[in-house]
Amino acid sequence: MKPIRRIKKVDGREYWYEETPYYDPVSKQTRYKNSKYLGRNIDGKPVRVRDAPKEVQAQIRKNARTPAIRSTYDHGSVMLLTRVVQDLQLDQHLRTILSASDATMVTALAFNRILRPMAMKDVGTWYAGTSLALDSPPIILTGQRISELLDRIGTSTVPQQLMQRLLDENETKRTLIYDITSLSSHSALMNLLEYGYNRDGVTLPQINLSLIMDKDLGIPVMYDLYPGSITDVTTLTGTLQKLAAYGVNDYIAIMDRGFFSQHNLQEMVAQEISFIIAATFKLKEVKLLLTEAQRDITNVEYLQKFKKKTLYAKPVVLALGSNQLSGYLFYDPKRELEEKESFTGRLIDIRDALANVRLKKGQQPAAMRVAEIAGNLKKFFEWRQVEDRIEATIRQNAVAQRMNRMGKFMVFYSGDVDWLTALSLYRERDEIEKEMEMMKSDLEILPLHTHKDSTTSGFVFVVFLALLIRARLLRMMTEAGLLKNHSVSSLLLELEKFRKITLADGQVVTTEMTKKQRLILEALKIM
Repeated sequence: MKPIRRIKKVDGREYWYEETPYYDPVSKQTRYKNSKYLGRNIDGKPVRVRDAPKEVQAQIRKNARTPAIRSTYDHGSVMLLTRVVQDLQLDQHLRTILSASDATMVTALAFNRILRPMAMKDVGTWYAGTSLALDSPPIILTGQRISELLDRIGTSTVPQQLMQRLLDENETKRTLIYDITSLSSHSALMNLLEYGYNRDGVTLPQINLSLIMDKDLGIPVMYDLYPGSITDVTTLTGTLQKLAAYGVNDYIAIMDRGFFSQHNLQEMVAQEISFIIAATFKLKEVKLLLTEAQRDITNVEYLQKFKKKTLYAKPVVLALGSNQLSGYLFYDPKRELEEKESFTGRLIDIRDALANVRLKKGQQPAAMRVAEIAGNLKKFFEWRQVEDRIEATIRQNAVAQRMNRMGKFMVFYSGDVDWLTALSLYRERDEIEKEMEMMKSDLEILPLHTHKDSTTSGFVFVVFLALLIRARLLRMMTEAGLLKNHSVSSLLLELEKFRKITLADGQVVTTEMTKKQRLILEALKIM
């Protein structure tokens, strides 16, 4: 509906406002939003004090009382996130695939994860203190309503519809970075929760979350949930099938060594998918290739410079069934020295710690103490119990084998890729690890407090939206050169001081913007 003008009477005085009417399906009444103060009613017309003749201004000021402040609202940070949502066209996408009230609720929940993550039962109180409550259609954010919303989303195709739209927006060949992480929970009611390899070292059942990021856009564009016992290498086939179902075929996939297996490699070769993947040295064929290739790795013909540092890049070929897979063996002498220093230092610390152990009857047995102190480096020690002590020695052959691989790693690819492209794109996959860490720390997704598969799926969708918005904001800050002086959190905290105020006479005004706030918004091209 078009905006209309109407008069409101406050404390016996009349004021003109311009407002946009809309139909509220909940109350089944016409309501108004986007209220804009036009001025005092003077002879049937809106007149602002500063625009009136001097004699009229004097009379108005004489008769008027300074209106008291009714409420204040966080506005600057909300305004910025709203602009990011508009930049991503998320507002249009959500309004298309959700009802107006659900789209508003989902956006509010995503903003809350970014600005002030809290229990769902408390989100309504936070929302009422932001300008979202002033500028958005009225919604009810009780714990029950939120749970019902998450359940609806978790049992619908809403996440898939949004991901389809995100993937459709960039039709040119793209670089997709793929990774997976674990989400743990104490709940005993979710079928997806299973014990498996936990990347955070937590001994709880988990859900595995895969995430795909568009490197060029700098945002996540797709995710999926798997039972916690499913291994990384097993998830890739399903992900490739889903990408094909979304109509995404022309891309290059960047993956870590956790997805390196003969099955995955053969699957990608068979589907003619371009990829760059780091190799694991667990495979016998890769070990043999490393042994052969490193004999002349320091030959000057392989010497290269990457980001002002020298390294060696030697082309290698891995036999893969009836196919051959091309790749590069990279050797960084400086990194080798750093890894050896760190590794041997840890071994010495563990050996000394084991020597200081004194075992007592009724306490942990020797094997448990060794496992506790040595952790994943236990295989590099031989030990025995002598009375109440542990005698431990470092295994020379095991250490030599590990040190032989230090400073070296292999990257394989399909297609026409030179060493610089292979290394650059693989190194840039660090971005998705930052996204994963951002999701777990800044957005506080862990531990999961949901108790049903459907509500968990809905909650992950909200967190995905929050991650998408925050990642886009981070890219904007990077391009604007703001990361020198601000983190995402500190920037949003600074803008939070820019507030909206409602006065007793119904006016809505904003506080004066500080120089620092103005410079931030100008750099981000918001002003």
